[in-house]
Amino acid sequence: MKAVIFDFDGLILDTETAWYDSYKEVLNNDHAFDLPLEEFVKCVGSGDESMFRYLRKELGSIFNEDVLKDKANVLHTEKVRTAKARDGVEDYLADAAEAGYKIALATSSSREWVDFHLTNLGLITYFDYLITQDDVEHIKPAPDLFLKAIEVLNIQPSEAIVFEDSLNGLIAAQKANVKTIIIPNPVTESLPFKDYHLKLQSMKEMRLGEIVKSI
Repeated sequence: MKAVIFDFDGLILDTETAWYDSYKEVLNNDHAFDLPLEEFVKCVGSGDESMFRYLRKELGSIFNEDVLKDKANVLHTEKVRTAKARDGVEDYLADAAEAGYKIALATSSSREWVDFHLTNLGLITYFDYLITQDDVEHIKPAPDLFLKAIEVLNIQPSEAIVFEDSLNGLIAAQKANVKTIIIPNPVTESLPFKDYHLKLQSMKEMRLGEIVKSI
C-alpha cells in the first residue's frame, strides 16, 4: 500500500443529500412535482444530464432547466455553507498521512468547487494531488479520474485503495482496477453496489489501518 484516493461529493462532504433536497424542494414548489430518489441517484458521482433528461420527459415545456439549476444552487449553497465533513474523514486523512501514504482526490466536480470546500473544511493540506473534471476528458463512471490519479501518484493500481460513496464511482474504480471501499450516504445507501472490497456505514466503523490489513 502506497496511496489512498478519495472521492469528494457525498464521501468527504455530503453535498449529495443537500442537492437532492434542494432539487426536490424547487420542483415541489414550482411544479408540484416529486423528484424520485431513484432518478436523482443515477447522476450521483457523475454528471446531472440523466436527471434533466428525465425531467424534460416528465414536465415537458413547463420545465426550465436554467431556472431550476439557479434556484437549486441557491438552496444548496445555504445547506452546505456550514456543513461539516462526514464522521471519520479527518481521522482517515490523518492516519494516511502518519502512515506515509500519498493522498489524492479524484472527483467529477470542478477544481474550483473542491478547492473552496476542502479549504473551508480545513482539509486541503492533507492532499498531495487533486484530480478533478478539469483534468480529464471523461468523468465517472469512466475510469479517467482514477487512471490520472494513479499516473500522478506514480504507483500501480494494486498499490492504492479508493474510497467512494456512489455506484458511478465504484464502476470507475473497478475499470481502473483499484480496490474500493464503499461508504454510502443517505442518498446512495440503497444503490446495488457489488464487487467492492469492503462496505462501511461510516469511517468511524473501522480505522484505516484495519482496512489496509484486510487487503
